[in-house]
Amino acid sequence: NIMSGLMETLAAEPYNGRADLPALAAALQYEVDDILPLGEALQMLGFALLEEGDITLTALGRTFVHSDVDERKRTFGEALRQHVPLVTMIRQVLDQRWNHRASAERFRDELEDHMSPDYADQTLRTVIAWGRYAEIFSYDEEAEQFSLEEID
Repeated sequence: NIMSGLMETLAAEPYNGRADLPALAAALQYEVDDILPLGEALQMLGFALLEEGDITLTALGRTFVHSDVDERKRTFGEALRQHVPLVTMIRQVLDQRWNHRASAERFRDELEDHMSPDYADQTLRTVIAWGRYAEIFSYDEEAEQFSLEEID
């Protein structure tokens, strides 16, 4: 929601798709250090570019902003699959398994091979939220398990 709101704000007046990051942060009552990671995430997904202290919506970002909810989910899902290998890995594992389920621990362990346990947990929580939004997979918090239940 925060990323969507940031893109919507950027697309509207007075920004029209481009803003000075510090000025945008001040207008939204954020610290630059809080808004910069959002901009970096948007850039990673192809929705915006960060250049010399400015953030600019890409054509994909503009498409996202002007889409309905279902189209936004589809666009976000495509961006995730293209730019976030962990999302693709989770979905591939779920597709290959007969019961379409997989423990989060499997992916957390994989992440911990490359980063600290805290950062691995934070990364996995972000991927879970993004994947759920895009309806790429479901996630049961209590069982700590990914699945394709409730996914059409």
